[in-house]
Amino acid sequence: MQIQRIEPSDEREELSGGRASCPSELGELRYRTLLGRRAWQALAPDVRRRFSKRLAAGENTVYSGHIEETVMSRAGWLLAQLCRLIGAPLPLENGGQGKPAVVSVTEDRQGGQFWTRHYGRDRGFPQIVHSAKRFSGPTGLEEYIGFGIGIALDIRERGGALIFVSRSYFFRLFGWRIGLPAFLSPGRLEVGHHDRGCGTFAFTLDLVHPVLGNLIRQTVIFRDTKETRP
Repeated sequence: MQIQRIEPSDEREELSGGRASCPSELGELRYRTLLGRRAWQALAPDVRRRFSKRLAAGENTVYSGHIEETVMSRAGWLLAQLCRLIGAPLPLENGGQGKPAVVSVTEDRQGGQFWTRHYGRDRGFPQIVHSAKRFSGPTGLEEYIGFGIGIALDIRERGGALIFVSRSYFFRLFGWRIGLPAFLSPGRLEVGHHDRGCGTFAFTLDLVHPVLGNLIRQTVIFRDTKETRP
């Protein structure tokens, strides 16, 4: 377990990513910088385009589509229900094929990004998943899912897709950063952005526990809108 004190100046730098929040004529450079030139060029052109769009503070972009599949083991389903206590960041139901899905990305005025996903369900209101990406921490990219819980992410290219892989989980409490021991983590989280051509892409989520195996697998298909096309 690692415990690190976060000073106020560090907090401001984390939230801003060390950059001004105004849009750049060069576009979004943060993902490109983290990935590296060679891996960035290996991405599918439309993946580069989507992750090169720089938003001004408060602006957002929206993609819509449908759920292709959600597969959960019993342990994965139980974990997802327990995670309702911290805002339900994981899919709640098996199946869901054809249910509508919407994702919006909003630029934080302090330099990060808010991601909000809406997923249709068989019954009741749609599930809403909130998270915030901040360009900070030991890997240069962290995702916060609420209640002080965060994930340090590595960013990679694989077969033209952009892949986010969990390196570690942590809590932030009263200015302290507390690393979660590996044996208490839910497992390896991998999120991918895979171009499907014709203005569509697949968002994939895989959560694999070292002992319990595959917990959750989800694929959601999104498409570019008029506002997101070049």
